[in-house]
Amino acid sequence: MIIIVEVGQKAPDFTLKNQDKEDIILNNLKGKNVILAFYPFDFSPVCTDEMACFQADLGKLKNADTEVLAISVDSHWSHKAFAEKLSLNYDLLSDFNREASRKYDVLREEGFCNRAYFIVGRDGTIKYKKIMDNPGMRLENGELLAALKNIR
Repeated sequence: MIIIVEVGQKAPDFTLKNQDKEDIILNNLKGKNVILAFYPFDFSPVCTDEMACFQADLGKLKNADTEVLAISVDSHWSHKAFAEKLSLNYDLLSDFNREASRKYDVLREEGFCNRAYFIVGRDGTIKYKKIMDNPGMRLENGELLAALKNIR
């Protein structure tokens, strides 16, 4: 059974390893806004630009009391190399077993994530959702920053 996650619903919890092999538990971040940024692959051109943009806007996101969790099906070893290459200062989570991708219904039949964005509010509910029609397209951070301004 597929559960479609919609705005206003409780965000499905997950535990995934970051690039440093540390467990990150979504429910442990209650009290902060969290951007879940699902993306197809480390080192692909669009994903590289996207992750660099998150890094560039990290100060603005932190000022909005927001954590970024970037999620793909790549291994934590790939994430470690990717984070080091781009000097990223936020968590890249390995959804190698496709746990979170399935829970958020963003797993493509080819086995990788659709590019998708969810903002989980301080109360643990979905406040914003956007799934890109084409994994080669991405959302500009300005739209996410505007959405965060509307979240209380």
